Amino acid sequence: MALRLPPGATLPDGPVDTYPLASRPSKVHAASFRAPFRPGGSFRAFADSLPPFLMAEDLKAVAGAIVRAHRDDRVVAVALGAHNIKVGLQPWYADWMARGRLTSVALNGAAIVHDFELALAGHTSEDVGAQLGDGRFGMARETGEWLNRVVRDGHRRGKGLGHAVGEAIWEEGLPYRDRSLLAAAYCHGVVATVHVAVGTDIVHMHPDADGAAIGGASLADFKRFCAVVSRLEGGVFLNVGSAVILPEVFLKALTLVRNRGHAVQRFTTANLDFIRHYRPSANVVGRPTGSGGRGYHLTGPHELLVPLLFSLVEEALAGEEG
Repeated sequence: MALRLPPGATLPDGPVDTYPLASRPSKVHAASFRAPFRPGGSFRAFADSLPPFLMAEDLKAVAGAIVRAHRDDRVVAVALGAHNIKVGLQPWYADWMARGRLTSVALNGAAIVHDFELALAGHTSEDVGAQLGDGRFGMARETGEWLNRVVRDGHRRGKGLGHAVGEAIWEEGLPYRDRSLLAAAYCHGVVATVHVAVGTDIVHMHPDADGAAIGGASLADFKRFCAVVSRLEGGVFLNVGSAVILPEVFLKALTLVRNRGHAVQRFTTANLDFIRHYRPSANVVGRPTGSGGRGYHLTGPHELLVPLLFSLVEEALAGEEG
């Protein structure tokens, strides 16, 4: 039975047990405040002006982990949802590939659609609501034909999806190939993997989609991704904008490599997204780092967080390399 209180019940007035404010531990101190950034200052001055609290401190901690991993020749791996491409971040990732900052990049299936369309036509991202009503959503001819052909051909040659698509974009000379994330990975020798759930991508609606090739090439990429994860000790794994598929792939890869005897316990993970989802929280930030690593949530828009994080890393490395 639920406890019932009489009508008008109240706590009677009386003394409370107090203590001096000076004796109480506090989390915020005026001495830690930073001076505001002034126009004309350097990026380092801007970074130093960030308040030393909460996500600003976490952002610097993740940047520091990347700097240490790069300095110690450890893995720095990123897993990217398609939104990264749609907000124009591929030049940032490509620059990091060229500078030798990234060990690998993992994508979901939607990302290769946008990457290919940008490389071929210089534009991507249709209005789904406007196209869905009459069944035209996802029915661009070139996208379905080209990607399904490349996946089939790559699978026959024993290639994973990431390598096959990046190689074809570059070697076939697509007009905007210099804007392609996968072409950059191919040119710079960065491991690129694509992890597909059949039925989630527009190319799967086209009649020339080959389920065996899609599945086989994606499984080959899973094994390549496992090879990256097996070397993650002391490194960094960033999940940027994938709420389901890539966090699940990461958890399974980590389980497999630990099962095979690889010591992968102490590393840094971070999930970057504009809201917090369950799977990245559990499968990237929480569970994998429970035996000695450290996981971080960096919550905000990709188009702001990624350039800010990468710039903090570059500023720190410039100081070390200079």
